[in-house]
Formats: sequence, structure tokens, C-alpha cells
Amino acid sequence: MTDMPSVSVVMPIYNAEPFLKQALDSVLGQTLDSIEVICVNDGSKDHSLDIMKEYASNDSRIKIIDKPNAGYGQTMNVGISASAGEYIGILEPDDYLKPTMYETLYKSAKEHDLDFVRSDYFRLTTDKDGIDHLKREPICFKSEYYDTVLNPQENLDLFNIRMENWTGIFKRSWIEGHDIRFNESPGAGFQDNGFWFQSYCWAKKIMVVNEGFYCYRVDNAASSINQTDKVFVMLDEYKWIENWLRSKPELYSKFIGVFHYKKTHNCEFALSRLAPEFKLPFLQRYAEEYKAAYATNEIDENLFHEEELERLRALLVSPEHYLEICKRQLNRNQRLNDARSGGKFSLFCAYAHEDGFVSALKRTLASVGK
Repeated sequence: MTDMPSVSVVMPIYNAEPFLKQALDSVLGQTLDSIEVICVNDGSKDHSLDIMKEYASNDSRIKIIDKPNAGYGQTMNVGISASAGEYIGILEPDDYLKPTMYETLYKSAKEHDLDFVRSDYFRLTTDKDGIDHLKREPICFKSEYYDTVLNPQENLDLFNIRMENWTGIFKRSWIEGHDIRFNESPGAGFQDNGFWFQSYCWAKKIMVVNEGFYCYRVDNAASSINQTDKVFVMLDEYKWIENWLRSKPELYSKFIGVFHYKKTHNCEFALSRLAPEFKLPFLQRYAEEYKAAYATNEIDENLFHEEELERLRALLVSPEHYLEICKRQLNRNQRLNDARSGGKFSLFCAYAHEDGFVSALKRTLASVGK
């Protein structure tokens, strides 16, 4: 390929044999023909490399980089450095793409000269008969944020757009100009957070297209998101982001508040994924870090909803008590979910046990009407 590709698609690949062919078929079948596919093999021990070579022998747009295992972040950085495209996209090897994804995103990116453009995605599950099921997931919580040029420098609320980096494409010259990279921590553990935060701190022109293209597999037991023993990886990732932010005085004063705000969201997510025996050590370190942030006046409480502030304050008072509250909430949610599956009367009884007859009747009717 002599001309610059419109989009370089980086695929970080480690032991992806079960789904890799589906992923490669989807990216090579894009309606945007001007692409290159950077397959970075991170020391796979299965037949992933053989599959890459098979596909590369039939399509010159595939470039294979074979290297020892070094983790997701380092693998992504190798792929970014090897990319020659005008824009860079990401495809995880257990996911796949709708055919028009990169054509649609590239058209918007070029039309508006965007730093990056993103889109909604689909949650992908496969049933016992091998049939895929897709459920569209919006990444914007406000409809007015779709299909218009946005500037994170002027609106910190844009940091609340969901962070899934693989839903979009990023201008390569802009990535290189700001040296936006992934944290090269071991394994695969939330390194997407750092790339996401850097991209929003530097971006001035972004867009979210009101369509879904990326099909994200949620039922792969080997996925890093389904591993419950990575105790401090989220906190470590945010320490890496914090150190990066402190090294950029021109960004620190503007974004330290939203950094701490978004850190709470993602730490709560990480907590929900941990096995029970790891939750308290996580919360104890989490609390100490926020005590330090309050001591240096880095918390912008104006960014928080009142309920979020109450949770944070409860954590700072006692991580142990906070964990008990979380357990009760989890048990309550499980009871309500079980009641919903049992029908209207079961749901009514569950609400009545908590709130009394009148409130239960109102809540049941409201739930049924949703």
C-alpha cells in the first residue's frame, strides 16, 4: 500500500484464537477500503499467530508484529507507533465491527477536522446455539451531544461520555503531537483509562455519531474485565494518570477536579468486579487517596451529585462501614431482581417488605410501566 491509509486499525492480540477470525473478517470487510490492520501478537501461546499469517497471506492490508508478551498497554503503544494511517482505530480480537463503521466515522472526522470521533456500540452475547445477540449501548447520556462538534476544554461534562476507546478513531498526527500513549503496566488491567483521560484533556474538536457499530463481547470468560483478583490495578492506573497530569501544569489546574471525580466512578466499577476478600483492602487505599486529595483542596464538589458526595464522605469516615453498606445494597438489588423475575406480585411483596403497602403499590406500578 503506497498511499497513506485513511484508518490504521490496531489489534492487540493475546490468545485470541476462538474469536480472531470473526474479528479479522469484520475489519477486512469494511466498506472503507483504505485501511491497514496492525496485528500485534503479544506472545500468544495458542494458534492466534497462525491465523494472522493465514489472513495476511491473502490480504496485503494486514501487518503483523510478533513480540514477547508485555501486556495490553505496551502492545497498544507498539501498534500505534507502527501505524501509518491518517486516523487510528482499535479492534479487540474477541469483538467485531459492523461493515460501515470506519467509513462513517472517517467521513465525519474529515468533514469537521476532528481530533477524534466516536459512536455507540453493541453489547454482544452468543447463546448456546451459537447465535449472536446484540443490544445497543449509548455512550452519551444527553441527546444534544450527538452529531455535533464538542470541545472538552469548554465543557467538563463531556468527560461523562462513556470512555470505550474502541468505539472511535483518533487523528494520528494529533496523538503523536501530544504523545498520547497507554500505560505500560503488566497484563491487561484498565489501561484504557489513561488513554481516554489524556485524549479528553488535549482534545478541542470531538464528535459522537448517533449510530452503533462496534460489537463488544461481554460473555468471554477470559476477558480481563471478568477477572476478579486484580486488586489495585484501577487505583494504580489512576496513580499513573495523576502523575501524568501533575507533569503537565497547563492541564493540571483545569482538569485535576474532573480527574478525581471520574476516578470515583471507575473505582466504584472496579470495586464491583472484585472478589469479596479483596474489597476491603481496595477501599482502605481508595479512602486514603481521597483524604489526601481533600487535604490539598483538589476535590471539586460542584462536579458531584449529592448522592455521590454522600457515598464518598461515608467511605472517608469508615471503609469498613462503607463495605457493609455496599453489601446490603447488593443484597437488596439481588432480592429485587429475583422478585422481578417472579412477576408483579413477587415484586410488590418485595417492595412492601421494604417500604410498606402504599409505597410498594406505587413502586410496583411504576416498575411495570417501564
